[in-house]
Amino acid sequence: QVQLVESGGGLVQAGGSLRLSCAASGRAFSRYTVGWFRQAPGKEREFVAVIISSDGTTYYADSVKGRFTISRDNAENAVYLQMNSLKAEDTAVYHCAGSTAHGHILAAEFYNYWGQGTQVTVSS
Repeated sequence: QVQLVESGGGLVQAGGSLRLSCAASGRAFSRYTVGWFRQAPGKEREFVAVIISSDGTTYYADSVKGRFTISRDNAENAVYLQMNSLKAEDTAVYHCAGSTAHGHILAAEFYNYWGQGTQVTVSS
């Protein structure tokens, strides 16, 4: 089991940057595939990015591709989401989530460990 805690959210102007952190406590964090999801008011939960445990391969939603970068530091038991060129439509609560399983990594149902979320607000 792992516990995940997000941090780094806040208020930023459009065009600015934020770096979100997902800190893990538990065993064998390097075995976990970790994804970022977001949910804005009145909208469904949306996949943002994922980093696969086995080889570090990453995937991004089209809406953030080229602007966001997911990375991990297993020595620090952390996954990061660097968000650049932020837009008002990026405003949401961002959650990180982890799983040791193999499956549909773009689906929220794949993940069995979730952080509490961190608010990102982008002003236009």
